[in-house]
Amino acid sequence: MNYLCQFWFETSAIAELSEEEGRRLTADCKAYDDGLAASGHLLMAQALRQPASARTVRVSDGRISVTDGPFAEIKEHLGGIILIKAADMDEAIGIASRSPLARYAAIEVRPAYSIKETQ
Repeated sequence: MNYLCQFWFETSAIAELSEEEGRRLTADCKAYDDGLAASGHLLMAQALRQPASARTVRVSDGRISVTDGPFAEIKEHLGGIILIKAADMDEAIGIASRSPLARYAAIEVRPAYSIKETQ
């Protein structure tokens, strides 16, 4: 089964990392992703740019509305995602908990599926 792991960072805490801490974290994350790929668990990994780079799109009555930034102002922001393959939720949680980002982020692990698989 596939699981989406969402990395939710406390915006102020992640902004306080020094340049060296940021480089070290990036290197640790690359090694983590490489290990997941080698074990066959990693399907996709993507980091996300800062929330200020986001746009929120809505369609109402056939009209498109685009606003700057994320939909809601919150203390945490979605900083990245990985899509993994795991036997069950317990294995998925174990995989997520080994991420170097777990020191800085809450990780939401959610079962994922293709809508093509539904009837």
